[in-house]
Amino acid sequence: MADNISESRENFRFQAVVVTVGAVLMIIKFVAYFMTNSVAIFTDAMESIVNVIAGMVGLYALFLSPKPPDKDHPFGHGRVEVISAAFEGMMILGAGLIIIFSAVESLYNPKPLEQLDYGLVIIFAAAVVNLIMGRTAIRIGKRNRSQALEASGRHLCTDTLDSMGIIVGLVVVVVGMRFGFNVAWLDPVMAILFGAFIMTTGARVLKGCMDTVMERAEEETVNKIVECLREHRHDDWIDIHALRVMKFGTRYVVELHATFPKDMTVGQIEDETQELEDCIMGRFGDCIELTVKAEPCRDFSCRLCSRECDMRVLKFVSKVEWDEDNMVRKKQHSLHDE
Repeated sequence: MADNISESRENFRFQAVVVTVGAVLMIIKFVAYFMTNSVAIFTDAMESIVNVIAGMVGLYALFLSPKPPDKDHPFGHGRVEVISAAFEGMMILGAGLIIIFSAVESLYNPKPLEQLDYGLVIIFAAAVVNLIMGRTAIRIGKRNRSQALEASGRHLCTDTLDSMGIIVGLVVVVVGMRFGFNVAWLDPVMAILFGAFIMTTGARVLKGCMDTVMERAEEETVNKIVECLREHRHDDWIDIHALRVMKFGTRYVVELHATFPKDMTVGQIEDETQELEDCIMGRFGDCIELTVKAEPCRDFSCRLCSRECDMRVLKFVSKVEWDEDNMVRKKQHSLHDE
């Protein structure tokens, strides 16, 4: 539990840094926009507004997420991170639409571009800071299983890509204008392209939230659990099936059905269940809440069980080779499943 609390605090502290730095960069980018009248730079500044607002929502989510379960929230408050990430996705989509509308208007009512060289320096510096913050947020979010912090980091990295694209485009505009070419129209065109790219990013964030809400299988976690169970498997664990993994913020709720020999006492089954729990908790720590449903073996289980038993009715043939596909099946395995 101490490790989980420490991770949650780390997530919260870094998200607070993200919000603070984002607010400073937002002000700097708007200064660059008013200096240059560049719609492309306005694109970058608008996305910074999204960064700050979404970052504040994410900060609240990371404050609420580690709170322990209570009567009204028996699985804890971790799903608030999904709400935060979904809000950020909608904010990104909205920013993309505003950028595209502003760029289209600028095509028909262009403003003269000024001091683009200074604007370029400002946007480049902001892009470097965003990249560092974004990569760090993704790394910490993945390590601490925080969907909100990871979404925030991906947004910042997307912002960096936008900025670099804008910089390249504005360099072309500056060089073209220096040689007397009328290339100012590239500025709103770039804004339209990057507005569309921003909307694509928002859609991806929303899809990730929908996958979580719809309980899409946590494939990576399932694979690690299966690997762990295979490593510690012994004869008393005849079969394991109906494996389910659900994510609640930084915590996972894991359920599985375990088949034990039917001649075992309640005390022996409790010992085996505790061994299963120790096996999984030893790999994942206290971020896992495990529920094991113990089931007695059936007559057909004899073919899969190598254990010496006075209640055997069929000869042993071979064990079930556990993998990610057959362990999520709801029924006990039989030789016909092979």
